[in-house]
Amino acid sequence: MKKLLVLGLLVSLVLSAFKKANKQGFNVPEGWPKTKYNFSKNPLLPEKVLLGRALFYDPILSRDSTVSCSSCHTQYAAFTHIDHSLSHGIDGRIGNRNSPALMNLAWQKEFMWDGRVDKLQSQAVLPITHPDEMDETIEHVLQKLKHSDIYPRLFYAAFGDSTLSGEQMLDAISQFMVSIVSSESRYDSVMRKQGEFTPKEANGYKLFKQHCASCHTEPLFTNQAYENNGLPIDTSLKDYGRVNVTHKASDSFKFKVPTLRNIEISSPYMHDGRFKRLHDVVNHYTSGIQKGTNLSTHLQTPIVLSANEKVDLVAFLLTLTDIKFLSNKEYSYPRKIFSDMRMIH
Repeated sequence: MKKLLVLGLLVSLVLSAFKKANKQGFNVPEGWPKTKYNFSKNPLLPEKVLLGRALFYDPILSRDSTVSCSSCHTQYAAFTHIDHSLSHGIDGRIGNRNSPALMNLAWQKEFMWDGRVDKLQSQAVLPITHPDEMDETIEHVLQKLKHSDIYPRLFYAAFGDSTLSGEQMLDAISQFMVSIVSSESRYDSVMRKQGEFTPKEANGYKLFKQHCASCHTEPLFTNQAYENNGLPIDTSLKDYGRVNVTHKASDSFKFKVPTLRNIEISSPYMHDGRFKRLHDVVNHYTSGIQKGTNLSTHLQTPIVLSANEKVDLVAFLLTLTDIKFLSNKEYSYPRKIFSDMRMIH
């Protein structure tokens, strides 16, 4: 009984500190479009966000407790992985796609590279149950959570009961993910008239608007469409993109246009992680595009850039790095709640 009282007190203290540190509700940056996430139906609650954050960082979601969501979505890499082209899962298994960077998900209507998920609340089901990722079942995850020292109390604080349903778990994870917002880059300060681009960055921005903005639309830097960007086909992966969802031949080798925010530190690039450097990406769009029947209409006209213009374009892309986002403690591993609660186990 004493142990339960201490746990309850710890949860209360952590939540109290969390509420003070977090903004109330969800703030849309000035000039940004309306969100796609239904906040009226599912408003952000600090208790749910904290629970989702704990789940996001806890390898308990995987079959042998070795892989967490953060294993492939690391904060300092803009919530994607680094050092390898394709995602790595349980038992050292390797997937067939590069993990997408996670940010500004409140403005997205579909998820994954091929858009197979249309509700953020459902997104976590795929990596949890995929044999090459976490290789687990929702039912078994719930059993593990129910027998933990931490989660019954966190679920009770978030939902008012300790039944620990799959719906509650997925709701909490989605609330944490939707809270992850990047809007404080140097680009943003320039747009708010609080700073200026260097001459190279300014020219790069001009080139960006001329050649890139049709797909990477400001301020989210994605139009959220699915495009065939002329990549040479990697037949070893047998990944045909959006067509696997729609079964329309016209969607062959189309993948979701990723955001360019924090692109400086989210290498490797493309759905299969084939490019390691931004200059490699720029060179693809200027000299590597393969023509095809469903090549993006935005890429039908060749992009011609001089060597100096390529440098300027990359210089602009570097202004999209958001240091505050990458170091925001509200998005980081919840060390205190794990350490405090397990310390009394």
